[in-house]
Amino acid sequence: MGRVGDAGMTPSRDIARLIELMAALRTPGSGCPWDLEQSFATIASYTIEEAHEVAEAIARGDLEDLRDELGDLLLQVVFHARVAEEAGAFDFGDVVHAITAKLVRRHPHVFGDAGALPVAAVNELWDRIKGEEKTARAERRKAAGVDRAETLAGVPTGLPALPRALKLQQQAGSVGFDWNDARAVLAKIREEADEIETALAQNDRDRIAGEIGDLLFALVNLARHVGADPETALRATNAKFERRFAAIERALAARGKSPRQSTLTEMDALWDAAKAAEREQK
Repeated sequence: MGRVGDAGMTPSRDIARLIELMAALRTPGSGCPWDLEQSFATIASYTIEEAHEVAEAIARGDLEDLRDELGDLLLQVVFHARVAEEAGAFDFGDVVHAITAKLVRRHPHVFGDAGALPVAAVNELWDRIKGEEKTARAERRKAAGVDRAETLAGVPTGLPALPRALKLQQQAGSVGFDWNDARAVLAKIREEADEIETALAQNDRDRIAGEIGDLLFALVNLARHVGADPETALRATNAKFERRFAAIERALAARGKSPRQSTLTEMDALWDAAKAAEREQK
């Protein structure tokens, strides 16, 4: 990173200091060469990565790490805003103004005259206001000569596949394109599993991959219908797998062995033992 010449550029709790630091890093001649080379496109992947690291810190219950990861994510916002400011599009203040205006607009039951409302009514009001915003956005785009379908257009293409599948389903469901209940989705999952079996029998690799994608999409749909976040559910299962596999490694090490020196049968037995031990602890 480049060296900041201003002696006053020290750590601070003030957001203005962070904005100043980013401006210094992006100043030609005295800033950081790496930061100066970046654009919206080149730092987009870092933004996604930092959001994932925030989620991971939450999943671990590591609040100290969460503080640091939130800082990294905030830096991404400041970075994008600085690039936009240099392009004459908007600055960090405009970003703050946009989100505060949206929060006030979407909470008339808190900041307006809608009065106290139960949760169900709040959700209905939120959806109605979002719908009005989407209509207004579509009209602006149409006036600018950009005409496209709006139902799914708001789902970012840069999202990871799992949360994007959830967003697509939520948007389609908001206009009535949805299953009636979770059992109907479960039937679809069984159907997709059968189609994978058929593709396996035909040894059609392209079709197998496509059918696996269909199955994953259906599983996300089931999670949505039962009120489970698929990303959170998969993260929990990943952690469980890591925990149990670590137990296998410890048990094998006590026998003077490694996984590579063991049979699948032996490791399966240790997996079952780790699983049983976890159940006893609950």
